[in-house]
Amino acid sequence: MTAQTLTTVLATSDMLEIDGLHAFDFELNDEKLLITAMDGRAEKRWAFSLAQVQAATFDETLQSWTLTGESGEHRLICMSAFTGNNNDEDEADDDA
Repeated sequence: MTAQTLTTVLATSDMLEIDGLHAFDFELNDEKLLITAMDGRAEKRWAFSLAQVQAATFDETLQSWTLTGESGEHRLICMSAFTGNNNDEDEADDDA
C-alpha cells in the first residue's frame, strides 16, 4: 500500500480545518495551495507552495497534517463533506 500524500488527499477533500478554523474555500493548483477561512468577522488566508504541500507530514496520533509555510507550522485536517439533496422524489407520497 502506498502512503498517501497531502496532494492526493486534497484532491478528494471538500473541506479543510486549518489551525482549528473550518475552510470550504481552498484551491490547489500546479503552483500553490490557497486557503481562506473566516475567524469571526476576520478573513484569514494561507498560501503554501507546492513544495511545502509535498513536504507535509501526516501525524497518525492526531490524524492531521503538519504543514510548514512562511508563517510557521500549521495543522491541517482534510474532510469529505456530505452534500444534502432536497429532492424527495423517492419518498414522495402518492396518496393524494
